Amino acid sequence: MDDLVRRDEVAKRCGGGAAPAVGGVGTQIAPGDRGVRAGAPAGVCVLVPTRDEAGNVGPLVARLGPVLAGLGGEVLFVDDSDDDTPAAVAAAARAAAVPVRLVHRARGKRTGGLGGAVREGLAAAAARWTVVMDGDLQHPPERVPGLIAAAERGADLVVATRYAGAGSAGGLSSRLRGLASRGAGAAAKVLFPRALAGVSDPMSGFFAVRTAAVCPGDLRPRGFKILLEVLVRTPGLRVAEVSFTFAERHDGQSKASAREAARYLRQLAVLRLAVAGRAGRLARFAVAGGSGVLVNLVTLAVLLRVTPGALAAGAGGQMIAAVAATQAAVGWNFALTERWVFPGRPGHWAARLLPFWALSCGALLAQLPLAARLQPVLGGSYVLATGAALVILMLARFAVCDRWLYRPAERRRAPARP
Repeated sequence: MDDLVRRDEVAKRCGGGAAPAVGGVGTQIAPGDRGVRAGAPAGVCVLVPTRDEAGNVGPLVARLGPVLAGLGGEVLFVDDSDDDTPAAVAAAARAAAVPVRLVHRARGKRTGGLGGAVREGLAAAAARWTVVMDGDLQHPPERVPGLIAAAERGADLVVATRYAGAGSAGGLSSRLRGLASRGAGAAAKVLFPRALAGVSDPMSGFFAVRTAAVCPGDLRPRGFKILLEVLVRTPGLRVAEVSFTFAERHDGQSKASAREAARYLRQLAVLRLAVAGRAGRLARFAVAGGSGVLVNLVTLAVLLRVTPGALAAGAGGQMIAAVAATQAAVGWNFALTERWVFPGRPGHWAARLLPFWALSCGALLAQLPLAARLQPVLGGSYVLATGAALVILMLARFAVCDRWLYRPAERRRAPARP
């Protein structure tokens, strides 16, 4: 029942659409009357994504307990571990001063890495404020009240920064990691100057956000940098900062790697395309259509080559091959449109397949008569008329897709001070 209530709240803050599914099982493993009234949402949810952090869980919960007790808080672990971390969470919860919940994501459901875990935690959170922090104690739990105090002064999101005020990144394991962190942040600020204006540490994994201000279904995280994802995909957030000292890892090994660096670069590229707006979507739609022409030609050539000679030599065989090649191109265009031009739009792809096919076939049927109408206007050039017809029909198909077939779910932003 608690999970259903949380899903309803997420659905409301996402404009009435379905709440994103949580990949694991949420479990209240500490008594429900610790820190919050039974049946009531916590005021603050500290969301901790973990992967093989068994040695850090106990000390973290022990330090968070006194901090959250006065805030009416809870701790939510979203765990991608293969070690004893879930058992460590259960053991720490038995002695915790506040409620502790666990969502464990099984292998095969750990999409998005750490960022994906945070996304699922945001979908499961019902508190007014959600504080995201790492599970390795490099983010000091004692700074949580400072984040909430800054949030209560009118911010939607408060970043704990290492690079402003009295902040320090001393806990980074090497000078190289420090340079990499600053370089990654600088690259992000160059690509997203408006979204990251006033944010000194967009790479921080320690921040507080007004839970109702973010729709988890809008996020497409890849790897560690979930704050960047939230800031770029949720425009209009009022952002504040508080400084903190980045401590040394308490136990275990850092998850930073060359693979995570590659995922970050991919995330930058995907985000840049995603926020390009309608012009960016139109450019991707045109590229997808152009690639469909190549698919059509290659498929046609292959079919004519492998079709039995008697059939291929006749007009009937060529017509069959042309129709099949056209359908292959439409299928290719649909796949690219789903995955690249309009990724993550609500509803199942199967519901859009038939309208997309009808739209594409209708454009093909309209091409010849439209070119014939345009030919006299363009000085009698059939090539120019055909090119103009293709552009006009591409723009018309894009308008239908953008405004109707792939229309995003309406999302109501909650007020800053409910």
